[in-house]
Amino acid sequence: MTVIYEKIAIIGVGLIGASIALAVRRANLATHIVGCDADESAVDTVRDLALVDEAVTDPVVAVADADLVIMAVPVGAMGGLAASIVPAMKPGAVLTDTGSTKRSVLRDVDPVVTANIHWLPSHPLAGTEHSGPKAGHAHLFDERYWIVLPRELPEEVVVRFETFVDGLGSVTERMDADYHDKVLALTSHLPHLIAYTIVSTAVDLESQLKNDVIRFSASGFRDFTRIAASDPVMWRDVFINNDAAVLEMLQRFSEDLSYLQRAIRWGEKDKLESLFTRTREIRRSIIDAGQD
Repeated sequence: MTVIYEKIAIIGVGLIGASIALAVRRANLATHIVGCDADESAVDTVRDLALVDEAVTDPVVAVADADLVIMAVPVGAMGGLAASIVPAMKPGAVLTDTGSTKRSVLRDVDPVVTANIHWLPSHPLAGTEHSGPKAGHAHLFDERYWIVLPRELPEEVVVRFETFVDGLGSVTERMDADYHDKVLALTSHLPHLIAYTIVSTAVDLESQLKNDVIRFSASGFRDFTRIAASDPVMWRDVFINNDAAVLEMLQRFSEDLSYLQRAIRWGEKDKLESLFTRTREIRRSIIDAGQD
């Protein structure tokens, strides 16, 4: 790849921010990368790992003269961060984010964006349960979707950013905020909520049973604990800021769970087998789509 943006600033150098920096380096998509984090220890780690060309704690300093600014912070912090950095951004620069809720980010960021910059919300559908700069890796986004909300921006601005995202290894998909939040409520947010609940149930068991649950964990429970080990601040903000879509999907899930309970209680083998057959096909579809 060739350089897409001369200078980029990544605000928040956790898993996503650090991985973006490494992927940019891998593909030579920028001449100069600035990493910024309010946590001084994180900045020290970024310097030690040489993830970026310049590491700072002040976001206003980070965005100076940057052609692309990426806000990789919890969604609850987006509005305050944008309010502080937008006045310091150069005219024509692109501002984007990596938040997994989009309506709330638009609500918080739109009021502080000025007409001389391009505000292009986005969301990479990639991640692990690990956090912090050391968790970053250059191939995190390979073959993963990256949602882009083009809104009413000039097409050339959107296409340039999509070219950048393609260079990171991702596949871009355009979407609007409402649809994004409904899709993610089911594919990401609800599974995390279920995982947190199941692991919490194990935590509340009497001591001996809890110890044996941990000792004899089968792969299914281990998968739930992996998901439930995700960043608690990030997920707290996700559920608070995508409450309507999550509650809608949670209601549907509750209705389906009640159906399953009745089938088990009354020994309705056909209903159980039919359900499990249909859900098995979803797994096959995910593998066929290359999102395993």
